[in-house]
Amino acid sequence: MIPAPLAKLVSKFDNMVIEFSAKIGVPFLRFAIGITFIWFGALKMIGHLSPAYDLVAATVYWLTPEIIVPLLGLWEVAIGVAFLIPALTRIGIVLLAFQMPGTFLPLVLLPEICFEVFPFGLTLEGQYIIKNLIIIGSALVIASGLGAIKQNTAPTVAKPLQEANSAA
Repeated sequence: MIPAPLAKLVSKFDNMVIEFSAKIGVPFLRFAIGITFIWFGALKMIGHLSPAYDLVAATVYWLTPEIIVPLLGLWEVAIGVAFLIPALTRIGIVLLAFQMPGTFLPLVLLPEICFEVFPFGLTLEGQYIIKNLIIIGSALVIASGLGAIKQNTAPTVAKPLQEANSAA
């Protein structure tokens, strides 16, 4: 059993951490996604500086890597910029939603590159891909805080529900 003064101190510290996290959590996620995508995208645009260059080229082997990898890099830079500018977040989430499924293709198309021992023994490339689940989760957290752009743009289904709730 924790002594009351210590429990009170721990509770106060806990509340401070929660309050601080609530204040900076989503802005930090937005910043982290933005910087990560700008960085990784810029590396793809430059050329072979990206460690993912060969993986992308092998995954979409029917496309010219000298064209598709820089285009993917440009797409990623656009995602990053959109996450850094709050007014563009919705656009960033849409761009991310279209990009993310493609990042998992090597797990299916190139298992010999992504797994040392299937299904759990991931190579570095496989780990690089699986970490995208964290990006997806972060984007979902950011999206959940966006809400309706304006009150009058809420779906029409919501208005009868709001009226029903206020009448109750």
